[in-house]
Amino acid sequence: MLLQPSSLLSHHRVSLSSTASYSRQLPCQTPHFIISKTHSYQKLLITCSASEVNRHGRVEYQRRPMIKWNAIYKKISLMENPELGSASVLNDWEKGGRKLTKWELCRVVKELRKYKRYKQALEVHEWMNNRGERFRHSASDAAIQLDLIAKVHGVSSAENFFFQLPDTLKDKRSYGALLNVYVRAEMRDKAESLIDNMRNRGFALHPLPFNVMMTLYMNLKEYDKVESVVSEMMEKNIQLDVYSYNIWLSSCGSQGSVEKMEQVYEQMRQDLNINRNWTTFSTMATMYIKMGLSEKAEECLRNLESTITGRDRIPYHYLISLYGSVGNKEEVCRVWKVYKSIFPSIPNLGFHAMISSLVRAGDIQEAEKIYEEWLSVKTSYDPRIANLLMGLYVKEGNLDKAESFLNHMAEVGGKPNPSTWEILAEGHIREEGIDEALSYLKKAFATEGSRSWKPKPTNVSAFFNLCEKKAETASREVLVGLLQQSGYLKDEGYASLLGLSEGAIGETELPIDMDRNNSYGSSDENLDEDSEVLLSQV
Repeated sequence: MLLQPSSLLSHHRVSLSSTASYSRQLPCQTPHFIISKTHSYQKLLITCSASEVNRHGRVEYQRRPMIKWNAIYKKISLMENPELGSASVLNDWEKGGRKLTKWELCRVVKELRKYKRYKQALEVHEWMNNRGERFRHSASDAAIQLDLIAKVHGVSSAENFFFQLPDTLKDKRSYGALLNVYVRAEMRDKAESLIDNMRNRGFALHPLPFNVMMTLYMNLKEYDKVESVVSEMMEKNIQLDVYSYNIWLSSCGSQGSVEKMEQVYEQMRQDLNINRNWTTFSTMATMYIKMGLSEKAEECLRNLESTITGRDRIPYHYLISLYGSVGNKEEVCRVWKVYKSIFPSIPNLGFHAMISSLVRAGDIQEAEKIYEEWLSVKTSYDPRIANLLMGLYVKEGNLDKAESFLNHMAEVGGKPNPSTWEILAEGHIREEGIDEALSYLKKAFATEGSRSWKPKPTNVSAFFNLCEKKAETASREVLVGLLQQSGYLKDEGYASLLGLSEGAIGETELPIDMDRNNSYGSSDENLDEDSEVLLSQV
């Protein structure tokens, strides 16, 4: 007898990912799209069909070109002046007499999206779009374009693009892409309205849109709605896929229901249409860890490792991170050795997972050793890796070492991100240095990428308490002003954690001790891989 969903109770946040199966260690921030200008898109951008229609109307499939696509990708990703745009690289390439093919350009776009270089990916699409006589477009193209527009220009621009699409291109793929945009922005009303529209049009006959809605309800901690979606799928005989089951498992585990989670897993195991992979075991291991069941978590991690196939690095990142969460340093080191023996090179994410696990274990020496190893092989400096060590130094009361590490970062070509400055601010809050802490927080708000960052509520509250202790109301008001100007207080949940609310604060009452014309910039990495599972199934 199949297990039927029932009303469940508690809390956990998930995000759609093609590889992570809703078990990420660090919850994704929900993107907040701030639009300063409305963009109009009247042309359709082009994607990655590897075929062309000849003058007789027959489809001719292109052979993969001999030119290496990654040469083009590297030229775009390593541009000294990104403001020139991807088009400048493509134009220079063709001026040299080397004609670019659709396959090459689509492969470049795929790689740019993989590394969250959404603006450059959209520029490649626009370049192809301006050469409509050479490239075809399709509903799949529209879906990918819509996703990129949302990530680069925001929700409103993506909506404008969708509304301008001809009816022939408004199918389940473009509707699904827009639904994912709404879910990523946690626009519940619009998402629910859109999926109702999809139901009426017959576009909700497969698991993908239901998975997206379950993700929304998980992020909103409305677990009864997750159950309702599962029930609807069963009633309509819509086959649950591995992502559906993983979200359902997360929902049960988030409520602390081991029995229910294991019942869902058993149903999944008996479902002959489901090929359980490492993502299911990472999901369950994460839930067991949250519930303090280390032995069951480690059993899941052994199962996870046994299911790894091919050349996928991501499972190893999860193994290292999850063993670190369990506190099993021996297994962390063992998996690291296995990982390095299989792959000739380890990406930044791999080093981040390893150093993070060592930091959690409090092993400074080994973490610093792995950091030095990373410096010798890195292709780009990732401040998030340095932040791990700086955070550990601050935690252990070694603020001087953390600040000197900032100088080291500059010497090796790195640039601090907003979290780097926040770590140093936290160190000064611990030492009751209000002026120094506020100075670092100002730098965090002014650093490129600050739109995808929010100061930790614990740090903000600690700063407020310190200001109250020392009767420094002016410094408190400056930080409140920074939070309000950045729009963070519009997030009611975040504001409530700080004991603040947007409506209760009058802008004229807040001294803003910073340049109002300062441009915060926006990071190409301010969004997650949430939509990749959608577009990979388009």
